[in-house]
Amino acid sequence: MAEEHYLELSENPVQFEHASSVNNVFFDEANKQVFAVRSGGATGVVVKGPDDKSSVAFRMDDKGEVKCIKFSIGNKILAVQRTSKSVVSSVKTVLSLRHTFTHITRNASILGFCWTSWNEVVFITDQGVEFYQVFPDKRSLKLLKSQSINVNWYQYCPETAVILLSTTVQGNVLQPLAFKNGNVSKMSKFEIELPVVPKPAKLSLSERDVAMATIYGQLYVMYLKHHSRTANSPSAEVVLYHLPRDGPCRKSHVLKLNTTGKFALNIVDNLVVVHHQSSQVSAEGARLLGSAVVPSQPPVPCQLYSSSWSVFQPDIIISASEGYLWYLQVKLPPTVKLLQDKGKLMDFLLRRRDCKMVILSVCSQILEGSEKAGLPVVATVFDKLNQVYKEYLEAEQSYTAAVESGPSRGGAAQKRPVRTQAVIDQSDMYTHVLSSFSERKGVSHKFIIAVLMEYIRSLNQYQITVQHYLYELVIKTLVHHNLFYMLHQFLQYHVLNDSKPLACLLLSLESTYPPAHQLSLDMLKRLSTANDEIVEVLLSKQQVLGALRFIRSVGAHDNVSARKFLDAARQTGDQMLFYTVFRSFQQRNQRLRGSPAFNPGEHCEEHVVHFKQLFGEQALMKASTV
Repeated sequence: MAEEHYLELSENPVQFEHASSVNNVFFDEANKQVFAVRSGGATGVVVKGPDDKSSVAFRMDDKGEVKCIKFSIGNKILAVQRTSKSVVSSVKTVLSLRHTFTHITRNASILGFCWTSWNEVVFITDQGVEFYQVFPDKRSLKLLKSQSINVNWYQYCPETAVILLSTTVQGNVLQPLAFKNGNVSKMSKFEIELPVVPKPAKLSLSERDVAMATIYGQLYVMYLKHHSRTANSPSAEVVLYHLPRDGPCRKSHVLKLNTTGKFALNIVDNLVVVHHQSSQVSAEGARLLGSAVVPSQPPVPCQLYSSSWSVFQPDIIISASEGYLWYLQVKLPPTVKLLQDKGKLMDFLLRRRDCKMVILSVCSQILEGSEKAGLPVVATVFDKLNQVYKEYLEAEQSYTAAVESGPSRGGAAQKRPVRTQAVIDQSDMYTHVLSSFSERKGVSHKFIIAVLMEYIRSLNQYQITVQHYLYELVIKTLVHHNLFYMLHQFLQYHVLNDSKPLACLLLSLESTYPPAHQLSLDMLKRLSTANDEIVEVLLSKQQVLGALRFIRSVGAHDNVSARKFLDAARQTGDQMLFYTVFRSFQQRNQRLRGSPAFNPGEHCEEHVVHFKQLFGEQALMKASTV
């Protein structure tokens, strides 16, 4: 089981004092905090969140049973509900509570409350909602908006600040309300289709069968539909409703569960996960393939799929009786075997959070061994990766352009794009896949070259500039297999783009493949910005006259360093070559300054002395042309 499961509980759960007769446990879905309240708070309240920074402990007076307790966003204000009529709100200091005030509703019973910001709170009652701004220093509330509507129960999605209200006698007409910056907006009301309509009418849609969460940034309501045993399709199903900010709600997906019983829902890494208690199996909505949820290492003593487990969105499981809060996680490596279609597998992996190394592993698998795929499949995988890569590059370019142009009047500041693990760039592919693949023994060199060129083809298709090290990998592979004719063709027809690093690599191959020298010079000349590199290359090969002719051809003779050329000519040991180069620069000096002498700043004194020693004082003063 440990090798096959693809869902697991987090390795380090949040631990808290378990529920007991003297300790009540509450969960705040907005701040993801667990409250352990002992004796109504008189003997302590311990708050634990996702990390140690959000943990706090304090005491408060025992004024009756606590029904609900939550901090505002940012842990600035604490609100405590003790009865169905009042909520006490307090400003939080380090370990004390101050500025107590009480809000008393009129004839309504408070079902609960939700903080939508650090100082804005919504009270949900059986008669509607009341949206308030809190002024803790003044110990007062300001009513911002109110909505009268009969409410059976409610749910809150903190990521979108949307409250879902169950209305009507049967409870299946749902009204979403969106809260933002002190405003409330009604979203489209919609009706959940019940499997059986009760007669007489009664509350039939339970809060336990409904969940609300975001999937790929969009808000969804999920309904666990239990068919009657006498129905033609007695198995349960999950019905997803998409809730856009503007526009009508619509039924988007139906997941057939093929079984009945007690279920719970989570959203894990944008996957709809359905837990089935009696079979102790969880299934995700991509394919509904079963997998038991198991604890990661090291395990904690807990009963899996316990009836005391409570599920919260998007990915939280709490066992109040045992004192643990877990995050549910997807293990991606085992999922690779579930999808044989590599294109669909890439679509699946690219949407997951921690996907990079798994994707790179799949890329390696399809290039060799038992999982080796054909070139069309490899091309499909490369295209899917580079599409995401290109989208990120374009977003980054757009952000950079916006920053350089400055903030627009009245426009919101553009956020820098987040580089997710789905962005597999050329460096990733080179380091983790292509470099080792090109050196693999037992793989056809034709297939290796075809794969490298296919990746370059895909980059070009998405107009992504190919990095020089990929071209270098192609050249080294061709040279290793003595495919010089193919290298010559790739360069001749510009399959490999010109670059200085590539030209330098070609120069290094001269001893193995002599034409590489001229190919390198041709490439440098085409670059037009590589004149200095060409001169250095020619001088390093002791082709001093060739370098001299080149700088004349590009009109750079008047600006080059005479000493550099004289050094190179002298190092050859060819006296006549030194004479010719020396005379060439004398002629330049005469033309530019009216005198053949070198300026002191040119540091050619030692070469003047050397010339005198070789050819005499009289020869120094003779005018000559090259």
